[in-house]
Amino acid sequence: MTIDTADIFGSDQIGIHVACVGQYVFHPAELTAPIKEKIDNVLGLESIELSIGGSNLIGALLSGNSHGMAVADIATESDIDILTSYGDVIVMEGGVNTAGNLLLANESGVVASPSIPEEGLEIISEVMKVDVLATTIAGQDVVGSLGVTNDQGILLHPDVTPEEVMQIEQVMKVPPMVGTACFGSPYVGAGICASNNGALAGSETTGPEMNRIEDALGLI
Repeated sequence: MTIDTADIFGSDQIGIHVACVGQYVFHPAELTAPIKEKIDNVLGLESIELSIGGSNLIGALLSGNSHGMAVADIATESDIDILTSYGDVIVMEGGVNTAGNLLLANESGVVASPSIPEEGLEIISEVMKVDVLATTIAGQDVVGSLGVTNDQGILLHPDVTPEEVMQIEQVMKVPPMVGTACFGSPYVGAGICASNNGALAGSETTGPEMNRIEDALGLI
């Protein structure tokens, strides 16, 4: 199955808890066996158990592609040691450190929150080896929560502006679509975790929403 639904720790915010980075999916260690099996079967990536600074909100704190990743500065040295075995790592510091909420990355480009300083954008571009665009989505700066992407497509908050869509398509090099998850939530990045193989959405996600997610991410 290319798309399915699940809850993690009683929450349907799958994208906050799970991060797909390149050929790996990082998730909390305390997941039940059925949820782990669903993550493996749907996303089709090598599964890595992880916490970041003791937090299970992996998807909110980590973002990247096959070249490298950015992680929040609450990550411990041992967390970073684990991550560096899967790619180059940049630690995001200060008030703009929730990498998963502030970055939307695939193998072609990165959409970044305008709250990230210019020098940070340059380092992200260098580590992930792609162009980086700083823009809002629907006028908001938590772009990682407002979009979900793979190398085949991107699903965005329904209120994204035409200007934002044009810029995002240029840097990500995939066709954007708009949609919702989890029974009407526009925060599709928080509600969905996606790879090139499949997508896992929160359990409240409706059939029409799942169809839209499949279309947007090229999973049909």
